[in-house]
Amino acid sequence: MWITLILVFAFFILCLSQSRADWGGMHVNWLDGLTRLLCKVLHRHPGLVLPLPLPEQGPAIVAANHVSGLDPLLLIAASRRPLRFLIASEEYHRPVLHWIFKAAGCIPVDRKGRAEQALRAARRALEQGEVIALFPHGKIHLDSDPPRPIKAGVVRLAIWTKTPIYPVRLDGIRAQGQVLLAPFVPSHVQIRVGKPLSPLQEIDVLKAQLTSYIETLQKHPH
Repeated sequence: MWITLILVFAFFILCLSQSRADWGGMHVNWLDGLTRLLCKVLHRHPGLVLPLPLPEQGPAIVAANHVSGLDPLLLIAASRRPLRFLIASEEYHRPVLHWIFKAAGCIPVDRKGRAEQALRAARRALEQGEVIALFPHGKIHLDSDPPRPIKAGVVRLAIWTKTPIYPVRLDGIRAQGQVLLAPFVPSHVQIRVGKPLSPLQEIDVLKAQLTSYIETLQKHPH
């Protein structure tokens, strides 16, 4: 019994030592460290060697392609700041995982018609200087899938709050299309970040730029 408690405590301390973003307390920060360890060991994640170039403070929007359940963990491991994800309400309310999503400040999106409520919450977070992260396709979308237009919510948020969008392209994930399994299937991930997109543009122009970056970012090296 004592050995088990000591091992659990040692693991908790190890995870805390790997944390690089302050999520508001040790009860969440250790998960940040665990995420970074998982991504580094299993997915050869570059970590903060090639971090997301977010400002040290102030609002920012991170938008990436979405191919698996591993994707949000990869973004967390590349950021020096906490990321508040917009996620589908059915995912947000998953048993066991719900408390993690809530503690991390995730914003549930009702995809059955009340998405505006989530956008208002995300807008408030940006106005308070936080970082919002989301996947504009709205769900997992592989390169081999038929074309799917990105949702306009991310662009509207940027324009409303005059916040730049940091486009990210994720590649090298082996368990594409998988959700719960993906974090545990070894990969050699590649994370490419495009130059920030200015919100001072027409909505259609900004939407087209973002689509181009997250779907074919290799054509737009940073």
